[in-house]
Amino acid sequence: MFMKGKKGLIIGIANERSIAYGIAKKAKEQGAEFAMTYLNAQFEKRIAPIAEELGCKHIYRLDINEASEIEAVRESIAKDFGKIDFVVHAVAFAPKEALSGRFVETTKEAFNVAMTTSVYSFIEVAQKLLPVLNKGASLLTLSYLGAERVVPNYNVMGVAKAALEASVRYLAADLGREGMRVNALSAGPIRTLAASGIGDFKMILKWNEANSPLRENVTIEQVGCSAAYLLSDLASGVTGEVHYVDSGYNITAMAAVEKDGEKTALVWDRIRNKQD
Repeated sequence: MFMKGKKGLIIGIANERSIAYGIAKKAKEQGAEFAMTYLNAQFEKRIAPIAEELGCKHIYRLDINEASEIEAVRESIAKDFGKIDFVVHAVAFAPKEALSGRFVETTKEAFNVAMTTSVYSFIEVAQKLLPVLNKGASLLTLSYLGAERVVPNYNVMGVAKAALEASVRYLAADLGREGMRVNALSAGPIRTLAASGIGDFKMILKWNEANSPLRENVTIEQVGCSAAYLLSDLASGVTGEVHYVDSGYNITAMAAVEKDGEKTALVWDRIRNKQD
């Protein structure tokens, strides 16, 4: 168990389909102990059974956009753990209207919401929790290929993820002086609560499956394995990186011509209409 003795905080589990849940489950399997957070009373009802399943003794209320609540979590960590070895930041949000239509029509309000919740929150978590992080601690956030390529209906979230990845590099440079590591994990499309807000998401899944080198979509278990590696001492020499777990889709430049000997749709609309 390569995370035995490690203590941490996992932010962003919404339910059993969350990527953060996959990370938490794998971290637990590898011997880690951690606290989890919930947004409000409604989410607390969902998180409590998950915490019990994973043997998590501490769950904290946390609205990632409230500095006072991050500070309260820091105090709770100091009381319950003393110091911790890792933090998982799995939080992102943009208003639904900003995830469809033309990007050029993005409002300033939607842009600010997406950047504050999806990007600055990671910076502020690192900032506020610094006093309770052990030397050698690992911070991990979640990104997506939409940060560097245009993905239909991802829009303002793609810009936010690009800013998040840049933040990872700057945080890595800052915190590396204190022996801490900061990385991002860029997962392929997965059916999660957050993904449900992206238009034509089923088509994104189909396209990724048809065109990734492994010809399959990834699971939260696969993402959890890579996350556990990045959070552990196995990745002690890795920082400032964006690690892809997407069946290799990020390396492709053109749509696949064949899949299992059958022609695969080369145009988005043809995949949408199932006209293979």
